[in-house]
Amino acid sequence: MPELPEVETVRRTLKNFIINRPLLDIDIYYDRIIQGDPVTFQKALQGETIIDIDRVGKYLIFLCQHHAFISHLRMEGKFHIVSSDEPISKHTHVVFHMDHHEDLRYLDTRKFGRMELIDPLHYKELPPLNKLGPEPFEITTEALYQRLHHCSLPLKTALLDQSIMCGIGNIYANEICFYMRIDPRTRASRLSQKRVDELRRVSIDVLNRAIEQGGTTIHSFDANGIHGLFQVELNVHGQKECPICHQPIKKVMVQNRGTYFCPHCQKKRY
Repeated sequence: MPELPEVETVRRTLKNFIINRPLLDIDIYYDRIIQGDPVTFQKALQGETIIDIDRVGKYLIFLCQHHAFISHLRMEGKFHIVSSDEPISKHTHVVFHMDHHEDLRYLDTRKFGRMELIDPLHYKELPPLNKLGPEPFEITTEALYQRLHHCSLPLKTALLDQSIMCGIGNIYANEICFYMRIDPRTRASRLSQKRVDELRRVSIDVLNRAIEQGGTTIHSFDANGIHGLFQVELNVHGQKECPICHQPIKKVMVQNRGTYFCPHCQKKRY
């Protein structure tokens, strides 16, 4: 699933192609991608011009002159910009026809992604965005400590809880725990305020470095032909050997999520 760095890469990439371009028409080939009435979605956006793209956590917000829509890529969603002459593939579910005979096309192999009209002025105050916690870049150490101090969840699970802190997914949660040298199964409440400050700083550093590299290349991630390079820096996720002690990386399930860590370097705090 694309995480904050991948979604930020998509945002930055799309801004180079679609800002100040009109949406001449919209074709919807799979209605369930649209939350709400698909016809209302089409009529509201037809003739609008995209003026900006925002991001909150893993959500993209396409801002137009009078309307806006939110997009969550979920597991396999991706946007492509192609010539309008290119045949529609079976995984293309929404097509935004632009000027210069080009389309912005939304593809989704598993059809889990969603789009929805949203208030362009108050979208952060409305569902689903108002249910999200702050991003690592925004939260203070004290605020994060208060959220984790009474949290009995494993640290890995707490990092994935978007209501605590948003934007981190499975890959980066594994990497953050590695940099913290802590077993991802450790209860979040075991972290002292000093360690929570370290967690916040490590999270920011890992996400920023991933953003600089364009995210992590995973089989479902594609920012219009731009592939992430952060996978060359992954220490534990999907790896076989620890880069520090060279002992085998272990994979376990933590709250039903595949979790990679080094048993030698990452110690559990009970």
